[in-house]
Amino acid sequence: MTRKLGLVVAGFAILALIAAAVAPGSAWATAGKRVDCDKVMSELHAGKKAKEIAKDLSISTSSVYRCKRRAAAKAKGETSKTSTKAKPAAMATPAAH
Repeated sequence: MTRKLGLVVAGFAILALIAAAVAPGSAWATAGKRVDCDKVMSELHAGKKAKEIAKDLSISTSSVYRCKRRAAAKAKGETSKTSTKAKPAAMATPAAH
């Protein structure tokens, strides 16, 4: 009986060690949460560093950089859309005369 109890206790100890080793780290701390990129960008424009923003908003620094990349891509997409819309109108004007 004592031997079986010892095996059960040892089994639970091994499971506890495995669970501790597999436990999510700080990189998974914001998993499933939405990051407010508008707030991140306002903090960046205010002159704060990525590490400061991440600490203040309880997010990872990679989330800060991701918001920064998305904002840059969005700005680039908006400028290319406006430039393509302006070209046909400019070409239509001389042909009308």
